[in-house]
Amino acid sequence: MLLVREVMYCKPGKVRPLVEKFLAMNKLGPKAGMPQMRVMTDFCAERYWTLVAEMEVASVEEFERAMSGAGQSKEDQKEFETIMKGYHDLVEYGRREIYKIEA
Repeated sequence: MLLVREVMYCKPGKVRPLVEKFLAMNKLGPKAGMPQMRVMTDFCAERYWTLVAEMEVASVEEFERAMSGAGQSKEDQKEFETIMKGYHDLVEYGRREIYKIEA
């Protein structure tokens, strides 16, 4: 099992709009075959306005399949695009971390 962590460093004051996008995406995700995400914001972190989204997947292949939109209907793909439209305007930069869950 793998833990995939998306770490997003938002522009000042823009974390809440990104949280709303991730929460909306999380509602649609399971219907489209994506794993549930845990969405977190900084309480004490490297920097302010940080969003972290974590999901567990069985393999890198499963993660790649979910990220590619495989198994999504055209309507779901359009809804994902609508939800995430403009998210680049909210984020300064980010990174992805992938960990093997040992226990």
